[in-house]
Amino acid sequence: MVLNITLIKVTRLNGKEFMLNAIYIETIESFPDTTIMLTNGRKYVVREDEDMVVERVKSFYQSVSLLGQQRMGEDENEE
Repeated sequence: MVLNITLIKVTRLNGKEFMLNAIYIETIESFPDTTIMLTNGRKYVVREDEDMVVERVKSFYQSVSLLGQQRMGEDENEE
């Protein structure tokens, strides 16, 4: 099995899990169901709430060092 770290796991409304390439996510909205739109125009409706999908995408970007992690007590305005 080849592990692709660009993928996040999400669940279709019918309960089937699938992997989605986080790099291609353009928008995540709730209509009330969570809808993920990719840069190629494809849309996926998933069971996970918007915050959960955002957290998984954020974790992906942190894992490949494209998004920094702010340390406890660190202020953005400190020099």
